[in-house]
Amino acid sequence: MGRIIIQRTFGAGVTLLVLSGLTFALLALMPGDPVDLLAGSDPRLTPDDIARLKALYGVDKPFWERWISWLGRLAEGEFGYSRMFGAPVADVLPDALLRTLSLAIAALAISTVLGIAGGALAALKPGSIFDYGANFVVFAGVAAPSFWLALMGMALFSITLGWLPASALPADPDAGFFERARHLILPIAVLAALETAAILRHARAAVGEALTQAHVQTARSKGLSDFRIVWRHVLPNAMTPLVTVLALDLGALASGAVVVEVMFGYPGMGKLLYDAILGADYNLAMAVLLLGAGAILLANAAADVAYAAFDPRVGFGKAVT
Repeated sequence: MGRIIIQRTFGAGVTLLVLSGLTFALLALMPGDPVDLLAGSDPRLTPDDIARLKALYGVDKPFWERWISWLGRLAEGEFGYSRMFGAPVADVLPDALLRTLSLAIAALAISTVLGIAGGALAALKPGSIFDYGANFVVFAGVAAPSFWLALMGMALFSITLGWLPASALPADPDAGFFERARHLILPIAVLAALETAAILRHARAAVGEALTQAHVQTARSKGLSDFRIVWRHVLPNAMTPLVTVLALDLGALASGAVVVEVMFGYPGMGKLLYDAILGADYNLAMAVLLLGAGAILLANAAADVAYAAFDPRVGFGKAVT
């Protein structure tokens, strides 16, 4: 167990190191840099001033030298300084991270319940109207881009019906809990709709396969109800592949959160990343990307632990016999 944990921790560290290098290189290829943006907004800066600023901030050096310097500061627990916010990156991240976590957890909880329940019902009644309806939801959800779904949600529920606000935050900063929750309904619904379709598809396949097992057929021959069969015999077997799907879907949830947060003006990590890239705030963009990649790797590690919880036959680094 300890050896496997060490190996996976080392692998995650190497992955994050490679990702940080690739991301830094891509950011360096973008036109302009923070000093160029500053020069464009302040015509009083002379070419000599711009050259001195570039040397001061190190943007005149090759990207690999800047990357190594950034890694050195990161090893000391320093994320750098955010040019956009005029504050250390470590002071900017907590509020945005908390907002994104609340949005993602709510969306993932709703999509997990709806997806697994819908997939189980569709598998129990193959060829029924509900099964065809579930397939339609799957294809529509997988094919629909997140920005299009957000636009359609605004057009229908905010403009046409007037039921929900189109922004994720109320204009009044002192608004109460229920008013804030009402503004989050549409963003959470868009994220949950995208994830529900993916989870429903895999749940339908996993439950359908579990229903063909011999012990499930025996339980049916004994006259057990569909609910007891699914709850006691099917879901424990179907949860192992579903845990994999839930872990891998965190990446899709993170990318969808970027679009949804930008569309609804929600100041979470996705909106922060979008603004940081447009504003050439490299320190902030690198910190957000690194945290996102780390969260996905952590979710994959948690999925490995969950395998053993749902299926004792699965061991760490051992073949199933």
